Amino acid sequence: MNFWDTITGGDLTREWTAFEARAAALPADHRAAWEQVKIHLAAHSDLTGRNLPPVVDGVLGLLEETAAEGQGADEVLGEDVEGFCAAVMGGKGARTYRDRWREQLNRNVARKLGGLGG
Repeated sequence: MNFWDTITGGDLTREWTAFEARAAALPADHRAAWEQVKIHLAAHSDLTGRNLPPVVDGVLGLLEETAAEGQGADEVLGEDVEGFCAAVMGGKGARTYRDRWREQLNRNVARKLGGLGG
């Protein structure tokens, strides 16, 4: 990976294109599960999204293996895809980008309000 790719995110674009090509070969129920997984994993992304490709690669590999074995996507991921994604990203209650932003906003407001009284 060169500096330019790191700055522009070109390397991430190539990785996601490869993930989507792999997902396109999945059966319909696995593709639908893949779309849900992408939505729910995005909530656990850091600002750049660089923490997601290794996890996405693993989940997509799991979907590919189960499709090859003839299992349904719901048999593997369960009914709670959001819970599955939270578990993959660090357990139930894993912090999302919204949690981090909320904490930052609360700190900034507390700092500003603390400055008014002093």
